[in-house]
Amino acid sequence: MRSYPLFVVILLIGFAVMSFNPVDKGVKSEATFINKGLADFKTRLEQLKSDVYEFSEDRLSLEELQKSLSLTRNSFKEIEFYIAYHYPEFTKTHLNAAPLFHIEAAGTSAYTLPPEGLQVLDELIFSEEAGDEKEKIKTITDFLYNSYSGFYLSAVKNGLSKGNNKTLPLRIELIRIYTLGITGFDTPGSLNISEEAAHALTGIKRYIHDEPYFRNYNIQKADQILTGSISYLSKNTDFETFDRIEFYKNYLQPLYEELGKWDGRTDDLKEFSGWNVNSKGLFNSDFLDPYFYTLLKSSEDNAELRNLGKAIFYDGNLSGNGKMSCAACHLPENAFTDLQSKSESNVQGKTVLRNSPSLYNAVFARRFFYDLRAFYLEQQAEHVIYNEDEFNTSYEEIIKKLKARPEYKRAFRSAFKDGKINKENFSKALSSYVASLHSFDSDFDRFMRNEKDVSEDVKKGYNLFMGKASCATCHFAPHFSGLVPPFFNENESEVLGVTTKPVNQLPVELDADPGRANSPVKKEKSWIYDYSFKTVTVRNIALTKPYFHNGAFNTLEEVLDFYNEGGGEGLGLKMKNQTLPPDKLNLTQTEIRQIIAFLNSLTDVSKAK
Repeated sequence: MRSYPLFVVILLIGFAVMSFNPVDKGVKSEATFINKGLADFKTRLEQLKSDVYEFSEDRLSLEELQKSLSLTRNSFKEIEFYIAYHYPEFTKTHLNAAPLFHIEAAGTSAYTLPPEGLQVLDELIFSEEAGDEKEKIKTITDFLYNSYSGFYLSAVKNGLSKGNNKTLPLRIELIRIYTLGITGFDTPGSLNISEEAAHALTGIKRYIHDEPYFRNYNIQKADQILTGSISYLSKNTDFETFDRIEFYKNYLQPLYEELGKWDGRTDDLKEFSGWNVNSKGLFNSDFLDPYFYTLLKSSEDNAELRNLGKAIFYDGNLSGNGKMSCAACHLPENAFTDLQSKSESNVQGKTVLRNSPSLYNAVFARRFFYDLRAFYLEQQAEHVIYNEDEFNTSYEEIIKKLKARPEYKRAFRSAFKDGKINKENFSKALSSYVASLHSFDSDFDRFMRNEKDVSEDVKKGYNLFMGKASCATCHFAPHFSGLVPPFFNENESEVLGVTTKPVNQLPVELDADPGRANSPVKKEKSWIYDYSFKTVTVRNIALTKPYFHNGAFNTLEEVLDFYNEGGGEGLGLKMKNQTLPPDKLNLTQTEIRQIIAFLNSLTDVSKAK
């Protein structure tokens, strides 16, 4: 955490006002529980603010302050399903932001801002440095209190926004509990996962009893599952021994599916989220909607289009030298990677800048490439086409080649009504094929769907991945990448301090690739992205070695050793903004073996055709 210069304070206050806009005038108030919950949270914030000032003057113990924060967070958790659904940006930026610096745009400019909100306070107040950070704790608490007070006053005056579908906020909250709550992401200091999850479910339970809308439904079964879930959480409070499998299978998934039966008439999130509201579980193959992430629409896709895209994918003639195809770096037998540290370029003896990532599930992203320079799948292909070290050609040249071949003329006529061979149709065909490379039928997915069993090592490895090892705080379930839940509409990059070789090979040196800091996206030029790289999925990781952007790690054991040491900073390298905690994980060799067993269970190459 860093201090807050005066200009940053002024900017934060301005951004809080600009990004606020929480309500629509004339909208009637929601259920009594929501109104009361909003007021209760304000009261808790007032008490927290008072306690923080008491603590700063040594009139309140750290333990008392921690208790005050926990009560405040619990109060927020009871209304989180509502406020985070209807006001996601306000919640994410001002109420419960991750404790990391971030970029925020203002007109044509962008500013690097420190984090604020409940997560930041949780990390600070439950840290060993809390006594030395009194002024910072006061500043962050003041921002939080002022941001929410403005929101609350506007809500009281104008009423609250509300969507057409009452159950979507509840189901989204279940996703949030499982992917961000019980992993410790939301409570980086206290790891108070069970108590907070119980309060979140308590809020849902009270809401369905209080909101008149739900009188149209038989809520008895959901009520029983909620009661059982809250009871389970009250009995299982240890972060490291908490069984994420049992909690999912016996409580969260049945509740998720039951709530999904109540109302499927409207989808308020269609343009905002990649989550498929019709899915029946987080580990079902249709949990994410591939068409949210591409310019291709579901109504346009068909088998003929995919087959055309596949032909284009394997056609080396379309590149500048007539030899390089997409498959040159993405071989299906290697989970669409090439097993090289860095892929070969079209120039003899030269490589491209970075390691070739798998194309399995690649469609499920809002940003592409390790430096996140492309914003959609079709743009990713465009970068490859024009890159001098890769295809080194243009759309015009590709279209000319396609038009010269009768088989492509027939294929385009079959796939498109207009039959045109142009840039738009070319891009749709290629996207159709890449988007078809789903990989959600691994042994572990099927285990979580109760279709088969897995070994005890896999189960223990998953709980380590989701808990003690902290893997899931960056590789979010169920995609196990940096695609951020619960809306799955943004990608994260992380500063890990990746080294030039495995940690057991001396000397330990930082890889020189600046990563996202060298991206052409001008609005994201900031020191916080020095050595920052996209968090890719670990699905099919058993088949995609070597690892990291530089391909410097050849085994999963080497990768786990690196994380076990706390990344580059944990190894003693000077890092300006490592987002991976530098603390050692203290994983035993048995635990590392179990995590690898889980990672191996994520292999699914059923779409490699």
